[in-house]
Amino acid sequence: MNDAAPQNHDISRRSVLWTAGAAGAGIGIGGLGTGNAAAAEQAGAERAAPQGPPPQRKGRTMIGVPFQRRSAVRVGLIGLGNRGGSMIDLYLAVPGVRVVALCDPVKAKTEAAAAKVKAAGQDAPAVYVNGDHDYEHLLRRGDIDFVHIATPWDTHFEITKAALLNGVHAGVECPASMRLDQLWELVDLSERTRRHCMQLENCCYGRNEMRVLRMAHAGKFGELLHGAGAYIHDLRGLMFDPTYYEGPWRRLWHTRLLGDLYPTHGFGPVANYMDVNRGDRVVSIVSVGSPAHGLAEYRAAHMPAGDPSYKESYVESDRTISLLQTAKGRVIRLEHDVSTPHPYSRINSLGGTKGLFEDYPERIYLEPDQHDDNWGDFGKYADWDHWLWKEHANPPGGHGGMDYMLVYRLMQCMRLGLVPDFDVYDAAVWSAPVPLSHQSMKAHGAPQPIPDFTRGEWHRARSGVDSEKPAEA
Repeated sequence: MNDAAPQNHDISRRSVLWTAGAAGAGIGIGGLGTGNAAAAEQAGAERAAPQGPPPQRKGRTMIGVPFQRRSAVRVGLIGLGNRGGSMIDLYLAVPGVRVVALCDPVKAKTEAAAAKVKAAGQDAPAVYVNGDHDYEHLLRRGDIDFVHIATPWDTHFEITKAALLNGVHAGVECPASMRLDQLWELVDLSERTRRHCMQLENCCYGRNEMRVLRMAHAGKFGELLHGAGAYIHDLRGLMFDPTYYEGPWRRLWHTRLLGDLYPTHGFGPVANYMDVNRGDRVVSIVSVGSPAHGLAEYRAAHMPAGDPSYKESYVESDRTISLLQTAKGRVIRLEHDVSTPHPYSRINSLGGTKGLFEDYPERIYLEPDQHDDNWGDFGKYADWDHWLWKEHANPPGGHGGMDYMLVYRLMQCMRLGLVPDFDVYDAAVWSAPVPLSHQSMKAHGAPQPIPDFTRGEWHRARSGVDSEKPAEA
């Protein structure tokens, strides 16, 4: 989902850290992951122990904590590849935002991004291009309010941690971390530093998702019973393209980890529908997966003999299916498949006692509007669009405008001193299926408990993405 047009990359400029390493580099999924197929088979084979009490809180909850009001938001971007390189245009398009610093080890990318800033009429940003850890200097500047982190997955945690410790609010691309212990550490760091850590889940701001969200909260679906989300996107060509990703980092995760590698696009919107962390919470996950044949077959058909990819053994299932249960008994189905032919789909469905919505293609069946088992026209429910989509009917940027909506709303919350639409607890819950689906599959589908990252605060009803339009002042 978070992929933009291919660019020419200087792969030699990337080191082990930013490319997720060579085929044998370790990843440490809460003590489960390693860098080769044999170790991955051994890792996490034991059934997970029952969930104990959450770790003791080291600070105060970040639920309901507003940003400090400011006249302009000073932004830094770390990682300027496919994702970060496209998102900078959206920050420049939002009023009251200044892009003051940029970081990427590939100098050409940073220079191109800096040129965009100057072309937009802003001062030339500071640039950080001296290796994989130069982001630490950016974060220590003292004049950054928010940092957008768009680097390979295994670097998300360390960069986010550094941002929080330097007093910078952090927005991180999906997932926030691949490890359960690191998700807990992000929760603790956010609470201790009093800085927000947010999963930048653009799909929560899709037009259909926001319309369904408002309808669900208005009771149009009745009592909510089940929902589903997914990331089904044929990435075989891109994962073997030597210029699209910066090295083979994304493909290499398929040699290291079972389970759902990218759950948040499907999970985030459904969690919002069901008020997860806002009156309900997910308590367990069961995951199963198909054999892993898709990438090897694609390689055999398209890659020349002697290509380094032939040293890789793929263990991540081609189709992973997970069932999550909530405290209220609702069921959420998540699917992940980037290794087989399939039209793009996030599934995006929601069902209740009065009917259901299904996406891809969009359709709806609600009593008493529909009857005789005939689907209704979702377009007739446009009056339920979120105020953001009514105010910005044709937003700029990719992914149907949801990227812009995410940036616009986040920057608005920071500028006006509002509570963000989602927080570190959402980031932790939405990312938790990565390690926990791995554990469940290694335990032959045994249920795995999902921690209560809110430490009991989930009982409290509160607003989220279904926000009221603020009074601009």
